[in-house]
Amino acid sequence: MSKTSLSIVVPAYNESAGVAHTVPALQTTLDQLEQTYAVDLIFVNDGSKDDTEALLQAATADDPRMQIVTHPQNKGLGAAIKTGFAHSSGDIVVTTDFDGTYRFETIAEIVGCLVGTGADIVTASPYHPKGEVKNVPQYRLLFSFGASMLYRLLVRFNIHTWTALFRAYRRNVIENVTFESDDFLAGTELLVRAVQQGYRVEEFPTVLHSRVFGQSSLKIAKVTMAHLKFQSQLLWERLTFSVPKAAKKSTLPS
Repeated sequence: MSKTSLSIVVPAYNESAGVAHTVPALQTTLDQLEQTYAVDLIFVNDGSKDDTEALLQAATADDPRMQIVTHPQNKGLGAAIKTGFAHSSGDIVVTTDFDGTYRFETIAEIVGCLVGTGADIVTASPYHPKGEVKNVPQYRLLFSFGASMLYRLLVRFNIHTWTALFRAYRRNVIENVTFESDDFLAGTELLVRAVQQGYRVEEFPTVLHSRVFGQSSLKIAKVTMAHLKFQSQLLWERLTFSVPKAAKKSTLPS
């Protein structure tokens, strides 16, 4: 009996400080996952201006499970996710942060939750009553927690965390749910549209840790404005009953 295939997508932008930690940690995780799944991993180097690509190439040269796809210029997190999806082949696709703010060893758990519950999407949820946040700056929490509260109200769906990148998707979701954003809004937009189209979503209560190397490229003011704009759009859709219908074709880049 063949194993279920699993692809892991990891966007990277100016992450040279963390390559020496992240690659071995992910290799250990792949070793664990290989006991159950046929696994591969795609690093999407989103136009990094430092040595991220060269360091990744050197660190993964002897591991055929890992591939690196590079954008010549920085396109944004959403674009990196789309590229990762396009290069993935797994029946299940996981997206996660390069810096390990969600511990890589929990990938097996979030995939197990997807398989065990029969859900279409499982999203990490540090804001769930059983979740936890450790050492994350308060201004980051205020932004993310507040945005998630508004999405719960606007979408009328009881998910506590709407902004996490760490998720597991079944392949039919990434092939059929469209999202327009190329930036940090993309993950939230994808989750909202999946809920609106009737896909089953479950939460995975987990711990969000602070970044231990490098610097986040998140620009709070810009991201806040993007979320407010999208939330206004969702409110308008509710008022005018114009929620987008299920996609007729994939929006994965060719």
